[in-house]
Amino acid sequence: MTLWTDLAEVDFSITHEPVGGARTRALRAGSGPEHVVMLHGTSGHLEAFVRNIPAFARRFTVHALDMLGHGYTDNPGGDLRIPRYVEHVLAYLDGRGVARAHLVGESLGGWVAGRLAADHPERVGRLVLVAPGGTVANPEVMERIRTSTRRAVETDDRALTRQRLELLMHDPANVTDELVDVRHAIYHRPSFVAGIDHLLCLQQMENRTEDLLTAEQMARIEAPTLIVWGAQNPFGDVPEAHRMQESIPGAKLEIVGECGHWPQHEHSARFDDLALTFLS
Repeated sequence: MTLWTDLAEVDFSITHEPVGGARTRALRAGSGPEHVVMLHGTSGHLEAFVRNIPAFARRFTVHALDMLGHGYTDNPGGDLRIPRYVEHVLAYLDGRGVARAHLVGESLGGWVAGRLAADHPERVGRLVLVAPGGTVANPEVMERIRTSTRRAVETDDRALTRQRLELLMHDPANVTDELVDVRHAIYHRPSFVAGIDHLLCLQQMENRTEDLLTAEQMARIEAPTLIVWGAQNPFGDVPEAHRMQESIPGAKLEIVGECGHWPQHEHSARFDDLALTFLS
């Protein structure tokens, strides 16, 4: 079994095309009339959703992106702040002629999705936020993300990449050798190494506090919203999820037990059921 075994019976394509001036990698699957865009977390890549794409593709046209400066998508230079990520996603939608899409965002991807929904409500159908970041600035968590990522990128040691991935999981057995290989290869692309400071800029207090998803912004979200949170999320306690639920009008919250920061991977079948029921 590999990451791609999940897609063995799914028609899909992977493209590398210019989006807002950045060569962008995207996986597309399904042909449903409604579109779902999947956005990964900090230093992640579209493979974060490979386990989920088959179920979603049975009902929707699915787009899983490598966000700006991540995976195999170019970093055109400069710090990667939330407005730039939002602009990149909008440029992708515009380029595909998609006027409105459901957004499924995990961690950083949830932060970007929430901001996009607050600022561009006409572009978002429904919103699934998976262990979303961006509502608090916790120095300890920020240092953990910055240090673990930088060590894995700047040192050619697969064990450090594995440790970075294990931070996301309640059960480290979910970190397969292949997942380590995929991320290790990305981490050691010369352009990724060169841009790591720009990618990690949101782990600096002055940048993060300016870009936080505020209560006022969340109150502007019109899209029906589902928040999915791991009970053992190492990057945010359950009360953080409750505060987000209270801030977004009508939001629903699902706490997944025995789960860390990557519910869509650790409990893929349960996540698919929750998200697809909500999106239908």
